[in-house]
Parts: sequence; C-alpha cells; structure tokens
Amino acid sequence: MNSDSNEALSGKPIPSPGLPDLLERRVGLPSAIAFNMMNMIGVGPFITLPLVVAAMGGSQAMLGWVLGAILALADGLVWAELGAAMPEAGGSYAFLREIYGRDGAGRLVSFLYIWQLGFSAPLSIASGCIGFAEYAVYLYPPLAHKVPHAFGLHYTSLLAAATCIGIVAMLFRNVDQVKRLGLILWAGVMLTIGAVILAGFTHFHPALLVPPAGAWRLTPAFWTGLGAATLISTYDYWGYYNVCFIGSEIRQPEKTIPRAVLLSVVVVAVLYLSMNISVLGVIPAHALKTTAAAEVIRIAFGPVAGGVMAVFIMWTALSSVFALLLGYSRAPYAAALDGNYFRAFAHVHPKHKFPDVSLLALGAVATLCCLLPLAVAIAALVVIRIVLQYVLQQVGVMILRVRRPEMPRPFRMWLYPLPPLVALAGFFFILISRQNAARDFLYAVAVGLTGAALYFLRARQRREWPFAR
Repeated sequence: MNSDSNEALSGKPIPSPGLPDLLERRVGLPSAIAFNMMNMIGVGPFITLPLVVAAMGGSQAMLGWVLGAILALADGLVWAELGAAMPEAGGSYAFLREIYGRDGAGRLVSFLYIWQLGFSAPLSIASGCIGFAEYAVYLYPPLAHKVPHAFGLHYTSLLAAATCIGIVAMLFRNVDQVKRLGLILWAGVMLTIGAVILAGFTHFHPALLVPPAGAWRLTPAFWTGLGAATLISTYDYWGYYNVCFIGSEIRQPEKTIPRAVLLSVVVVAVLYLSMNISVLGVIPAHALKTTAAAEVIRIAFGPVAGGVMAVFIMWTALSSVFALLLGYSRAPYAAALDGNYFRAFAHVHPKHKFPDVSLLALGAVATLCCLLPLAVAIAALVVIRIVLQYVLQQVGVMILRVRRPEMPRPFRMWLYPLPPLVALAGFFFILISRQNAARDFLYAVAVGLTGAALYFLRARQRREWPFAR
C-alpha cells in the first residue's frame, strides 16, 4: 500500500504537484445529504413533469421516472466508490485524472472534463433559474411578455439572470454560513414536495392514471418517447454526486460520501414517484402545464394556497442553484491547483476560504445561459455530460479495478461490475433513442474537439503530456 493510497483512505486528498489545497473539512453527513437533495430536487421535477408526460403521451411516462431511478442508483454506486477512495475537491476531475494517469492521458481527459463543465454546469445552473422565473409567471403573468426592443427576450429571461447573480452573492461567505443556509433551504424543499404529495393524494382520482389505448405497443414511437422521457427524468435525478465535488471539505469522507450519495438517490426516487403519481391523479395528462404542482395545490385548497405553493417551488429553484454553484465551483479550482487549468481559478477568498474566481466565472456564464429556452438547455447539458464525463467515468471505474487492485476502497460498489454496465447501457439508450439525438451529440463533439485543441496547444507550450521529454 503506497503513501498516496494511505492518504486517500484516511480522508486526506492525494497531494498534487501544484498549489496546496486550502479548503477545510467542515461538512458532515446531514449537510452533505441536504446539499445533494437540494441539487437533485430543485425546480426540475416541478417544471419537467409535463415534458416527461408529453414525451410518451400519457401516464405510461411513469416508466421514464422508474428507468431514471434505476440509472441513478447504478451510477450512484460508481460515484460512491470513487468518491470514498478519492475525497478531493473537484469530484470527477480527480477521478478521471487518477484513472487515466496523472502524468499521462489523465491530464487530457481531466482537462476535457473541466472544459465541458464550463458549458454543462452553467446550463444546469441556468435551468434552475429559468424554472424559478417560469413559476414567477404563475404569480405575475405580465412577466411572460417580451421586453421591448430586446431581440425577443422575455422578462422571465431577465429575472432568471438576476436570480443567478443573487445566488452567487449568497455563496460569498464561509463554509459554516453556507451550511446553515443550505439546511434552511433544504427544509423548504422538503416542505414543498411534501405538500404537493399530500394535496395530490387527498384529491386523488385513480381513473386519471389509466394510460390511453395502445400506450404499451412497442412501436418506434414508443421507444423514441421513452428515450426522451428518460433523458428528462435523468436530468431531474442528477445531483446525488454533489458531495463528491466538495470532497476535500467533507468530514470522514470514506463513510460520509457513500452514505450521502446512496441515501439521496433512494429518498428522492421515492419522493419523485410519489409526487408524479399524486399530480397525475388530480390533473389529466393532456392538461398538464409547467406549473402543474401549484395547480394541484390550487385545486385542493384554493387560489391563495396555489400562490403560496408557487413561492415555495421558487424556493426549491433557489436551493438547487445554490447547491449547483457550490459544488461545481470546486472543479475548476481543483484543476487549477494541479496546474491543469488556468491558474486564476486556484484563487481562494482570503477571509472566507472558498474558490471565489471559479465561483464568479461559473456564475457569469450561467447568467448568460439564462437567455436560452429551457428544453434546449436541458438536452444540451445532458448529452454533453454523458459523452464527456459519465461514459469516461463508468468505463474508468472498471479500468481502475484492473490497473490498481491494491488501491484502498473504503466503499466497494455492490454487484460489481453490474452497476457501471447498467449505467452505460442506460446512457447509450438516452443518446440514440431520441429525436434530434444527432444534433445534441454534435454539440458534445464540438465541445470535446475545441477542448482537445486547446489542451494540445497548451501542453505543447508547457511541454506536458504528450509533448513531455
């Protein structure tokens, strides 16, 4: 057992040849679960439920949520093993670097991960802000109007951008203050989803759950619809890995990280399935809107209660963006510490000890992404991340088992190698089964090629792999 492995087992980050890691281990299991669940729930399930149902044309779309849960659990086991073994800032950056070789191809692969994160993370953050703005329309309909002389922009786009800026300001504080804010936000999220489930089941009509005639015919349209529904549900489940991105700030990471990942997946899957059944039992599938959750409360308890619920759903959107920015801002920071990304991202706030430049940069790009339509943002970020992160990670965990069998693994995934194989099969199905799959795949290829070109130019100047002597 080498010294690097000993340090990974003890919860210390494997030392890098770059700058020292100045982050502190201050986050325990309750906060870790809260951050994960805020990232997962957010506004996603409240605004994407109609998109999932529309993809398959009826309540049979619940199959998409079930497949999404299976995929999340399989992928979550991979994250749990890697996160416990390598509890560092940056999550996937550290995993891919070690799997493919710190001084070899791992430099390119981990650089590509950070490069794609510069696109996919802002899109993910922006989707939460857009969802916040769409629910604001429920309270104040004029927000849906276009801004005069603003190239077709709506007021909701401006509100989404302002929301993103506000969350960045909330994160400009130390870890202890962020933990307290996170727990308060998490409590609001749980109250919101619990209220929707309760209202739905108290006004439940089982007949509304009956799928339309021919819903289960296995035609090409069925598989195309199921692929689209699974893509959206997968997006809604993502976030169970958020704790891995703040790995160097987690106490007892060898225990906390696996527990936080797996508990988050199970609890959120139960909540999602319960909420979707309750909503579909109140509002017919053909009448669902993006504000369906607030409509359920309005039907159950009146218009005032519906307005209050819209406010709480907006709260969940803020919580999601808060958790996303917190986690993702650590990845460019970790790469910069290694000397494998632009050095400015390694800067830490002198007083509050958080990566301020990385946070500001991601917040700025996410603010611009708030001007995109929601469906476009979701599809682009999911496909980019599958191609340039998840596939590499699923294959990589099996490579690491072969190349470094002696590496301490405080948590070993159950039923290995089934989880990574199931995850790969699910992600492949999402990539090929949808309409516009080729277009979205080209987005990922373009991001990958530009990142590779930038890496090789930079590596040649710095005489790094593959140009190292």
